[in-house]
Amino acid sequence: MEMYVNKNQKQLRLGITTGTCCSAAAKAAASLLLLGVPQKSVIIHTPKGISVEVAVETLEESAQKVSCMVIKDSGDDPDVTNRAQIVASVERLEAGWQKVYGHLPGVKSAAQEAGGIFHSEEYPHLYLDGGIGVGRVTRAGMEQRIGQAAINVVPRRMIFEAVGEICTLADCGEELLITVSVPKGEELAERTFNPRLGIVGGISILGTSGILEPMSEKAIVDTIEMEIRQLAALGEKNLCVTPGNYGQGYVSQYLKPDLAHSVKCSNYIGETLDLAVSYGMKNFLLVGNVGKLVKLAAGIMNTHSRVADGRCEIFAVHTVLCGGDARMAEEIMACINTEEMLRLLSQWGLKDAVMESICKKAGENLQRRGGSAIRCGAMMFSEKFGYLGQTPGTGEVLAEFG
Repeated sequence: MEMYVNKNQKQLRLGITTGTCCSAAAKAAASLLLLGVPQKSVIIHTPKGISVEVAVETLEESAQKVSCMVIKDSGDDPDVTNRAQIVASVERLEAGWQKVYGHLPGVKSAAQEAGGIFHSEEYPHLYLDGGIGVGRVTRAGMEQRIGQAAINVVPRRMIFEAVGEICTLADCGEELLITVSVPKGEELAERTFNPRLGIVGGISILGTSGILEPMSEKAIVDTIEMEIRQLAALGEKNLCVTPGNYGQGYVSQYLKPDLAHSVKCSNYIGETLDLAVSYGMKNFLLVGNVGKLVKLAAGIMNTHSRVADGRCEIFAVHTVLCGGDARMAEEIMACINTEEMLRLLSQWGLKDAVMESICKKAGENLQRRGGSAIRCGAMMFSEKFGYLGQTPGTGEVLAEFG
């Protein structure tokens, strides 16, 4: 597939999602099983409105079952599933198969909505499940029920439609089971958020548009939302947020909040706060390195350096506000990182005053973004200087975490 998008002044090649791969493999398997027509490639109509031709390979063929494989092409996206083998099988089901199938995790009866298997209302003779290397949901708050395979709603619909298209051509109404597998999925899942989300045994089958756009920020924000949704489903009202591992280290060392109830927000502080409000959180505690969180003092809620920096400018302005002079501001502006700025402020005896000023402004901006429905607090740390300060009201937020 040769389609491109321009991002950050670069031309990047689009890829396809795992959902599109499963749909293509399942469509090819159904074609061979029901029509007797082997396929080297199939056309998949994606929700994005783009039709893609996907290469497929037949792995197994019998009168009862056919399995086909697609090699995932992630384009220029740094995706852990790039070049992974995505397999789908389509098999005929005999009378009484539900009882045999019921031994699988979470599965009671294929015809029962409470079971772990997916059933298509539009194509009532089609059923779908995950096989080897596709994760299983073990915690509430996910789109799927506990025990079901981690196949998201859009990929499920795509898979059913792809196989349903072949069933229509073959005038076939017999019951069929579609099983999607990822041979190395369990290994790949270790490099994803799945273990943290309570999805065990493999990767998730994802994709909302069918097309994978390089450097997609949406996937990260979607994962953050998934974690917050899970906590909300457990009745949690207090959310501890850290940009990354450094922030979690500060939480472990200095604070009481349980890391099991914390969320990594990466650079997406604003989006994470918006989601916290949407899911009914009442207290929002942000803990992280001053290099990222200082940007809040300028109202910067996406802290990625390509979006905005402003660290020098923020420190320089607050240095002057706290009694510093133009020469000090110039020296701050010449620093290459916040640790160097803090070292100078410490020498001048201004570190505590400047950090208090920065924290006050950051707190105002954070609370303005959150609104009246949530109480916000933030704590800033440094690798060399340790605890630096917190926004007004953070003590009250901390008290809610017990």
